[in-house]
Amino acid sequence: MKILLAVDGSKHSLKAVKSLIEHADWYREKPAVELVNVHLPVPRIRGMSAVVGASQVRRYYDREGKAALSKARKLLDAAGIGYSPRILVGPVAETIVRQARLTRCELIMMGTRGMSAAANLFLGSCANRVVSISPIPVLLVK
Repeated sequence: MKILLAVDGSKHSLKAVKSLIEHADWYREKPAVELVNVHLPVPRIRGMSAVVGASQVRRYYDREGKAALSKARKLLDAAGIGYSPRILVGPVAETIVRQARLTRCELIMMGTRGMSAAANLFLGSCANRVVSISPIPVLLVK
């Protein structure tokens, strides 16, 4: 089974990593993991390119993405579960679903803070957005 595991470095996303590891024996073979971190694009400000170049922005995305993936990578390495790390940039929920479709994942797995419906109404929820737009099954870990 191929699983897209979306992480952001938070304790909530690490719960999803630990859950995948704990339940890896549910599958006939160890799952193939597409380990993904998605970063929102840096806002474009007029004249910004005169001060900050595209290579600097790319290095920023890479640095932040590597930091967000580091704990998940350590846990997966220790468990002997293979993965392909990806650092992506774009609208988070849409990018997660697009990557899952492109890489033919059979499941999207991610952590959620488990906020109340009222809190999600005001703050929004990336996890809820993924569930609502994904044609691929989504497993949320609370």
